[in-house]
Amino acid sequence: MSDNCTHDCSSCGENCSSRTQEQTSFLEALHPLSSVKKVIGVVSGKGGVGKSLVTSLMAVKMNSRGFRTAILDADITGPSIPKAFGVSGDIGLTEEKLMVPATSSTGIQIMSANLLLDHESDPVIWRGPVIAGAVKQFWNETLWKDIDYMFVDMPPGTGDVPLTVFQSLPVDGIIIVTSPQELVSMIVGKAVNMARKMDIPILGVVENMSYLKCPDCGKEISVFGESHLDEAAAEYGIDVLARIPIESRISKMVDEGAVEYLEEDWLDGAAERLTR
Repeated sequence: MSDNCTHDCSSCGENCSSRTQEQTSFLEALHPLSSVKKVIGVVSGKGGVGKSLVTSLMAVKMNSRGFRTAILDADITGPSIPKAFGVSGDIGLTEEKLMVPATSSTGIQIMSANLLLDHESDPVIWRGPVIAGAVKQFWNETLWKDIDYMFVDMPPGTGDVPLTVFQSLPVDGIIIVTSPQELVSMIVGKAVNMARKMDIPILGVVENMSYLKCPDCGKEISVFGESHLDEAAAEYGIDVLARIPIESRISKMVDEGAVEYLEEDWLDGAAERLTR
């Protein structure tokens, strides 16, 4: 038991000896009318590395392979998923008072805080416990129809929301997102160590903004310097799933709400990992 233990296991990520089997299970039951087979978290030890982009592209990739996919946008105070898919409008309610997620043009189901706001630029000024409660509601008070893969877009770091997701949702694995900088080992390490403390399987790591390909000669230019991803992956014993380049059309299609029409093979390896 930690010297600073508050005896409130629901707010703690430690696996100490004082926990009982009953105490360690905080899983929120999915509504009986909903069906979700696999839950995949997309995480990082810091912000600005492209978790939302990877979340979106993974949902698109698995959807293109014939799986029914969904995105639960757990980045409550910084939601960007609806913008990437060009979805907006009021969330409907069923007779059972379940929220009906928005559906993209190719059938991806999406639930995000931005879909509940009057204006997408309105700030969400909530404290941690309220944010964590919203994530649980997105899980068990939303009508998720026959989902094969749900991708959960997490906020950066190892705070309230990642802890809530890991404890409350039946997470089958996580994908770690990073960028090619000197801090990569620390960024990956934070995510890896939290996942291992919570007994969450690590599927692998995706490097975003990995390189810039010269449009004239095709040479790959390391804009942020030499990548240290392979070293970090070896250090923590995890797989490198993909490297996503810097391309202006990525941001263009995201800004236009057309991310699901960005057809590339960057994440084919990650998709194969999910279907093993």
